[in-house]
Amino acid sequence: MGGAVSAGEDNDELIDNLKEAQYIRTELVEQAFRAIDRADYYLEEFKDNAYKDLAWKHGNIHLSAPCIYSEVMEALDLQPGLSFLNLGSGTGYLSSMVGLILGPFGVNHGVELHSDVIEYAKQKLDFFIKTSDSFDKFEFCEPSFVTGNCLEISPDCTQYDRVYCGAGVQKEHEDYMKNLLKVGGILVMPLEEKLTKITRTGPSAWETKKILAVSFAPLIQPNHADSGKSRLVHLPPVAVRSLQDLARIAIRGTIKKIIHQETMSKNGNGLKNPPRFKRRRVRRRRMETIVFLDKEVFASRISNPSDDNNNSEDIEEERQEEEETKPSELKPDPPVNFLREKVLSLPLPDPLKYYLLYYREK
Repeated sequence: MGGAVSAGEDNDELIDNLKEAQYIRTELVEQAFRAIDRADYYLEEFKDNAYKDLAWKHGNIHLSAPCIYSEVMEALDLQPGLSFLNLGSGTGYLSSMVGLILGPFGVNHGVELHSDVIEYAKQKLDFFIKTSDSFDKFEFCEPSFVTGNCLEISPDCTQYDRVYCGAGVQKEHEDYMKNLLKVGGILVMPLEEKLTKITRTGPSAWETKKILAVSFAPLIQPNHADSGKSRLVHLPPVAVRSLQDLARIAIRGTIKKIIHQETMSKNGNGLKNPPRFKRRRVRRRRMETIVFLDKEVFASRISNPSDDNNNSEDIEEERQEEEETKPSELKPDPPVNFLREKVLSLPLPDPLKYYLLYYREK
């Protein structure tokens, strides 16, 4: 049992490793992964494993391996304003990362079978909104979660631009999943032990691409033994934002533009030299492994191998870098939340300031 990329010491290092192995390939996906700390979605006693490229399961709570989520995010080709449906939304980790890209005018829905996992996801979402400074760097499409079996979605539900299913889909359910898509939409799901991307190119036209060999726990079939009737899952309606909410989005956007202009004016080109601090070098290495996890298996990519000579050169180069950075090997100052500072400095009543900050804690 192992991971497709090396373990990281923190969330940023995990993302560095995923980029190095080409699982994260676009800036939007990288920003979303860096904004949300994977460890925040673990129970406290299991956080030591949060930055390993492994799946995690405890009771009904489940997180896929980071490299799987990376491939899913890249395959979905997310853009602001799209609608997204997450089947088997679990902890809400993926839905929250998607929400950072969709922005305030997107739609972000999730269906989860287990009610206790829904409560867990809502707690984690609330924690992210109220405590994370990363939240203020984005305009967020907040996920809405409903309890139910994703194979019993009401036939009159709206169709979506993007759909992901986080459980193994059998061939007999392929058309059911496809019908959840708008024309031009993208569906990503484990189908017959392959992570599969399906694009709807017309009312009855599809393009299919196999991404990665995987093995997910299969979808749980509906159980009608108790009542004999189907329990239809009704997804949240696509709500129109209130005028008050639109005003908050506009004000926050204006303040961000002012902060950007002030930074440009102060620093000329707006670029600062990043603080220097030591980060462990990620070395390329040959990987030809198949990973066996609890209810989840995936084949790793084969990265560009390094010669043994190159490895020794890397070690020597790393030693030299460490010697060069010793005088300045201080930890960087914590990042400043300029949006929060600017809002709190405005001549406004406190309740309005707190509303603009989503009632967030410091």
